[in-house]
Amino acid sequence: MAIPVVNLADFLSGDPQLKQAFVNQLGKAYEEVGFVAVKNHGIPDELIADLYKYVQQFFALPAETKKKYEIPDLAGQRGYTSFGKEHAKGSDAPDLKEFFQFGQIVDDNDPVKSEYPDNVQVSDVPNFNATFTRAYRAFEKSGKALLQAIALYLGLDEHYFDKYIHNGNSILRAIHYPPITQEPKSAIRAEQHEDINLITLLVGASADGLQILTKQNEWVPVTSLPEQIVVNVGDMLQRLTNNKLKSTTHRVVNPPREMWNTSRYSIPFFLHPKSDMSLACLESCIDDKHPKAFPDATAGEYLDERLREIGLKK
Repeated sequence: MAIPVVNLADFLSGDPQLKQAFVNQLGKAYEEVGFVAVKNHGIPDELIADLYKYVQQFFALPAETKKKYEIPDLAGQRGYTSFGKEHAKGSDAPDLKEFFQFGQIVDDNDPVKSEYPDNVQVSDVPNFNATFTRAYRAFEKSGKALLQAIALYLGLDEHYFDKYIHNGNSILRAIHYPPITQEPKSAIRAEQHEDINLITLLVGASADGLQILTKQNEWVPVTSLPEQIVVNVGDMLQRLTNNKLKSTTHRVVNPPREMWNTSRYSIPFFLHPKSDMSLACLESCIDDKHPKAFPDATAGEYLDERLREIGLKK
């Protein structure tokens, strides 16, 4: 399935017609599909290449070395999480993956800093943390522009989301799905799920496998070109918009048998607001046909609930 493709350069062009066309395209895609591919997204190719290079070096380290970076008290929010710890909401089967999480760096004396654990410093892969820091900021910048377009589509001020995502609780997650060495119990590497956050930006997974569930209840593979990133709506944005924008169910399936001996790497950026942002349904998204579907909650309350559901928090 070719998901809709949008050109972020149109939004940033300074041309009012191109900008409005982008807003309309993005909004329509998020109402109907929940996923888009974005070209001219502003994240440099060489930065993406470096990110994948260092991620592959990290996951190739011996298990006991990686374990040094697994801090149980952090509930997977920073550093390394070993194989089989996380599962999808409603599923007991652990996902067949290990991952590393890198979070917000607050450098402007914002008191929100006290809410975030420090990032885990990886000494065994030179340039690892510096590259993650650069990538994190690049993803934030692209995500901010996309949320400005979403705000306009919803009839809000263009900068509605800016203050909530500045120093927000966003996560850059590097995932490794190891080679399959025996007949798997399931065809699924990561069970079907929806993302928790506002939007997710995914840069070029190293192998196919991502599928989304269509409105016709069919699983279809998602592919994007190398110069595109895939961006989908998360549950927080669906909740805020009272189901107007769709958080689409997706999963990662195993490769064909002849590719079992290969690893899959994937680096999503989960764009979160600060924990005190209200996710109460926007008044403009509530009417007689669409009564309010969710109770009021803050982003922090909702995140906490979901982390417990997927097994990362006890």
